[in-house]
Amino acid sequence: MDISYSAEQLDLKRRAAEYTALLMAHEEESEMAGGPLPAETVRKLTRQAMEYGVYGINMPVEWGGAGLSLVDQVIVEEEFGKATNCLWDIPWRPSNVLAFGTPAQREKYLLPILRGERFDAFAVTEPGAGSDPASGTSTATRVDGGWLLNGEKWFVTCGDIADFLLVQADAGPDRLATIFLVAKDSPGVRMTRVPRFMHTAVNGHPEFTFTDVFVADDDVLGSVGQGYELTRSWFTDERLMIAARTVGAASRALSLARDWAISREQFGAPIASYQLIQGMLADSAVDIAINRAYTHQVAWEADNGADAKTLHAKASIAKLSASEAAGRVVDRCLQIFGGRGYDRSHPVERLYRELRVDRIWEGTSEIQRLIVANELIKRGTSSLEWN
Repeated sequence: MDISYSAEQLDLKRRAAEYTALLMAHEEESEMAGGPLPAETVRKLTRQAMEYGVYGINMPVEWGGAGLSLVDQVIVEEEFGKATNCLWDIPWRPSNVLAFGTPAQREKYLLPILRGERFDAFAVTEPGAGSDPASGTSTATRVDGGWLLNGEKWFVTCGDIADFLLVQADAGPDRLATIFLVAKDSPGVRMTRVPRFMHTAVNGHPEFTFTDVFVADDDVLGSVGQGYELTRSWFTDERLMIAARTVGAASRALSLARDWAISREQFGAPIASYQLIQGMLADSAVDIAINRAYTHQVAWEADNGADAKTLHAKASIAKLSASEAAGRVVDRCLQIFGGRGYDRSHPVERLYRELRVDRIWEGTSEIQRLIVANELIKRGTSSLEWN
């Protein structure tokens, strides 16, 4: 089995790294502004992402995407993860389930995203439904020609800049989980609050209410009752990419800490000469290497036809392990930098705050453990081995 990068993948990694350097140039600007960048800056970075071939990486070339395999996407997202302030949101990654839309939906919703003209956001979480989406109270009631949507969604990542939302709601008297494509300017849609979180992100995570919002039958994604299946596919994709990005973030933190440790002198010697510092560096290198390898493994298995349910569990393993390992790595690296690492102008400080949410969003660490345990109980330990 050859696990080395091909020449094309090495070139992809180079291009992703060069583009990420362009994002990094705006980190302090974003931090000082409280997150957002000027619209013209975002447009410029969007155009550059297209030029570098790292925009819409999860969509086919014939639709205007980069047409990358999941292994290729992991390579790109690992580089993106090295940028702070969630600037990796700018080289847009459409919700993967938009690929399951009808040709008309593709023309209306997906292709404009791939041209950089529109943006989407996935709306699942509710005030009383986070880890348990089945407890959601958003409903869709049948009317002539479509549905009336009512409910409330929280933590809608990038909902502040999105043009439309993918809203999960229970449809009809049988409460069948369904995904609805909802234009944000539709009557009855209201963005009620944009919370301020620990991290300083280029885009926000607003809350929305939906009051008798009419959604035409043509704007049901997939079929009525297919909501959980589509949402699970979206979660699997997002969790794998979170694993890749947290590996990248940890890698950047370690690189910075290593360079500091060999140049910073205390008691007449570089601090890298002291075994306590060496231990932190070594443990961090181990955390990164293990999680990079496993994330690539899961992506490879997905590219080679892995069972969807097993893949869902393995993506949970990757997300759980990588996000928690990255938290350990950046904590050590901040300690190596001492007071300098605690300064918001320092990348390690920003990474420290930003990585914390990776153990929460797209499913908490506790939920990932339940998913993995459920797979083990139902299908045995062999289901989680290399396939």
